[in-house]
Amino acid sequence: MIHPTAIVDPKADIGDEVEIGPYAIIERGVTIGPRTRIGPHVVVREGTQMGKQCQIFQFASVGEAPQAIAYKGEKTLLLMGDHNIVREFVTLNRGTATGGGKTVIGHGNLFMAYSHVAHDCQIGNQVILANAATLAGHILIEDYAIIGGLSAIHQFCRIGTHAFISGMTGITLDVPPYMLASGSRARLFGLNTVGLKRFHFSEASVKALKKAYRIIFRSGLTLERAVKQVKEDGISQLPEVQHLLQFIQQSKRGISR
Repeated sequence: MIHPTAIVDPKADIGDEVEIGPYAIIERGVTIGPRTRIGPHVVVREGTQMGKQCQIFQFASVGEAPQAIAYKGEKTLLLMGDHNIVREFVTLNRGTATGGGKTVIGHGNLFMAYSHVAHDCQIGNQVILANAATLAGHILIEDYAIIGGLSAIHQFCRIGTHAFISGMTGITLDVPPYMLASGSRARLFGLNTVGLKRFHFSEASVKALKKAYRIIFRSGLTLERAVKQVKEDGISQLPEVQHLLQFIQQSKRGISR
């Protein structure tokens, strides 16, 4: 159902059973998947491709041009998967030509009110951005990460899977997977044990990750030596520990500690 006051370009691709509320604007070239609901006063800009059964609440801005000085009006994309929830006044920006041309959002994510996703970000699946959480450009967030309200993440940072960022945290370095980070300049405060229990991680995995955390971040060793020590330990055979080590070794900005 499309409300009579909504403005929908004839060249937009609207799926079956899509609902578009009063005064919403859907531009040409937009794709909206089946059974998605677009609330009142939502603006969906050209270059947005949205999956099925998403919910976009009133006054959200989806696929707006990137807030980048280098952007000169190039055709870029916002690619969003299925079952995403975008709450009031959320802003999701398209990519830039110099940053790969697309912002990519996976499936089942929740963007609470006033949260912001800047250009060229890559967000996995079942990620939560709490109210007014802010992502700068080129950020990577892996699956199941939670970003607390009023947090801000510097451009090019990475947030690992199942990481938990507490409210009002400032992230300037990569946050490793499975960890809890907090502070005006984020520090690690151990394992995200509550989150791991909710996702039914085995006792062996949690125990191994705790040991890896102590060696890498609390032993006083250099990062290189600590990673080497974990690799030589039997815990390195667990896939969660392997992912933690790989994430650390691939860091370009450095690791929050």
